[in-house]
Amino acid sequence: MREEAASVQEFVSVCVHQFAAAVLKKLKQSVRIEIFKVSVDYSRRQLNFTACRSTTRLVRVFFGCLAAVACGMLYAVYLSTYHDRKFWFSTKQELEREITFQEGSGLYYYYYKHMLAAPSFERGFYELTIDNKTVSGQTINAVERLSLYPELIASFVYRVTGSQDFVEPVYFYVGAVFGLQAVYVTALFVCSWVMSGTWVAGMLAVAWYVINRSDTTKVDHALPLRDNWALPYFSCQVAALTGFLSNNISSATEMFCYLTMSATTFTFLLVWEHSHYILFIQGLCLFLLDSFDLVPPRKVKTAAVGSHLISVGRHVVTPASVALGQPMKTDHRLEDGQIGEQPEVIYHVFHTLFFGGLALLFEGMKYLWTPYVCMFTAFGVCCPGLWMTVFKWVKLKSIHPTTLIYMYISLFTTLLQYCPRVLAELSDLPEFYDPDTVELISWIRSQAPVAAVFAGSPHLLATIKLCSGAAVTSLPLYSDVNLLKRTEDTYQVYAMRSAEDVYKLLTSQKTNYVIIEESICNELSFNKGCRIKDLLDISNGHVVYDKGEIYSFSKHGRFCHEIKMNYSPYTNYFTRVFWNRSYHVYKVNSVISFQY
Repeated sequence: MREEAASVQEFVSVCVHQFAAAVLKKLKQSVRIEIFKVSVDYSRRQLNFTACRSTTRLVRVFFGCLAAVACGMLYAVYLSTYHDRKFWFSTKQELEREITFQEGSGLYYYYYKHMLAAPSFERGFYELTIDNKTVSGQTINAVERLSLYPELIASFVYRVTGSQDFVEPVYFYVGAVFGLQAVYVTALFVCSWVMSGTWVAGMLAVAWYVINRSDTTKVDHALPLRDNWALPYFSCQVAALTGFLSNNISSATEMFCYLTMSATTFTFLLVWEHSHYILFIQGLCLFLLDSFDLVPPRKVKTAAVGSHLISVGRHVVTPASVALGQPMKTDHRLEDGQIGEQPEVIYHVFHTLFFGGLALLFEGMKYLWTPYVCMFTAFGVCCPGLWMTVFKWVKLKSIHPTTLIYMYISLFTTLLQYCPRVLAELSDLPEFYDPDTVELISWIRSQAPVAAVFAGSPHLLATIKLCSGAAVTSLPLYSDVNLLKRTEDTYQVYAMRSAEDVYKLLTSQKTNYVIIEESICNELSFNKGCRIKDLLDISNGHVVYDKGEIYSFSKHGRFCHEIKMNYSPYTNYFTRVFWNRSYHVYKVNSVISFQY
C-alpha cells in the first residue's frame, strides 16, 4: 500500500510540474508577444515622430527659401521702379539715359556698347586688349586695367541668347545689375536665417537694408560701378562661409558651402580690383577664430578659400605677438554663454568690428559695413541665445519676458513707420535732368573733330567717352599711378599757375580741348583745405600759414578765373569755343599767337 501511495504521489507531482511548466511557457510566450507589440508600437511612434519632424523641417526650409527668393525679387522690382521714376529712364533718349551713369561709371557701359557693336565677340575682346583710342598717347589692356569681365559676360550672354530681338542693350545691362542686387539681399537673408534659426530674422535684415539704402548701396546713381557687380558675390561667399562654420551641418552641406565659397571668391576677385583687401580682412577674422580655438583648424584652413589668407594673417599677427611676449594660442574661450557654441556668430562679430573700424576711417567703406550691421542686428533681435549670453556677460541672471516682448514690438513698430516713407519714394521723385551736360555732349558730337582729345575731371571724361567715343587724357581709375599723375596735371587749371605752365602740361598729354567746370572752380565748402583747389595750392607750395589760418598766395592768379577774362597771355595759348552755366571749353592752340 505504501509503495502504491508513493507511486501515485510521484505521478501527481510529475503532472503538476508538467502543467506548471506548460502554463509558464504559455505565459512567457504571451509576455514576449506583448513586449514585441509594445516595442513595435514604440518604434512606429518614433518613426512617425521622426517623419513628422523631418516633414516640419522641410516645410520650414521650403517656406524660408520661398521668403528669401521673394524678398530678393521684390527688392529688384523696387530698384527697377525707383530707378525708372528717378531718372525717367524709359522716356529718355539714349544720350540722356547714358548721362544718368554718374561718378565716372559710364566708362564701363561704354565698353559694353563697344562689345555689342563689334562684328564678333572675339574681335571685340581683342580690340579691348589693345585699346589705343581711350587714353591719349597710350595703348592699354582695358580688360585687365578696368576689370571689364562683367561687361564681357553681359555682352556674351546678350549675344548668345538672342536678347537683341526683344530687349534693348541698356535694359539688359541694368537688369543684370538689379538681378545681382536681388542675390545680394537674398544672401543677407540666408546669413541671418542660418544664425538665428528663423527666417523672420532674414526678413528683418532685408527690411533694414532697404530702409538704410543710402548707406548700403550706390546702385541708385552709379549703377555700372565695380562694387555693384562684385559685392553680391561677396555676400554669397559670406553666406556660404556662415553655413560652413556651423557645427550642426552634414558633410554634404559642408561640401556644398565649400564649393559655393570657392566659386564666389574666384568671381569676386575677378570682378573688383580692390577685392583682395576685403579678403585680407576676412582672413584676419578667420585667424582670430583659429586663435581662440572656436572652430577646428581643418575648417579654418578650408574656409580661407586658399590658405594664403591664413598664412598672411599669421605672418602679420605673429611678429607683433612675439614682440609683446604673448603666445598666439590662448586659453581664453568665448563660450561663456549659449552663443559661444556658434563659431559663425563669433565670425560675424569680428567681421562687423573690423569693417566698422574701416568705415570710421574711410567713408566709402560704409557700403561694406552697413549691410552686415543690418543683417547681424536682425539676427540679434530674433536670437534668444544672444540675449542670454549678453545678460550672462553683464552678470544679469534673468530678464522679465515682457521686456523682450516690448523690445520686439518697438522694433516692428519702427519698421512699420518707415515702410510708408520707402513706398512714398516711388511716387514722389524729383526728375533728374542735366541740360548743361547734354548741351556739352551735343556740341562735342557735332562740332569737335573725331580725333580730338579732351582733358577735364575724370568723372566728366568718362561721360564724354561714353557718349561721344572721343579720346581723353585720364580715367576715373584711382589704382593707376600714371593716370593719377595725368589727372593731377589736368587739375592744374584750377591752381595758381601761369598760362604757359598749364599749356605745357596739357600739350604733353596731346590735349586738343580742355574743359573747365564751374562746380570745381567756384567750389564752396565749410571744410577749408579739402577742396580740389586747396589741395593743389598745398601741393604747389602756394599756401601761407598765419596765426593758424591758411591763405593761398601766388604771383599768378587762379587759372580757371583768369582765363575767363579773355586777355593775354591766356588768349595766346587757349581759345574759348563753347560755354554754358556749368562748363567752359577751350581749344588748346597748336600755333601760339602772341597778342597784347
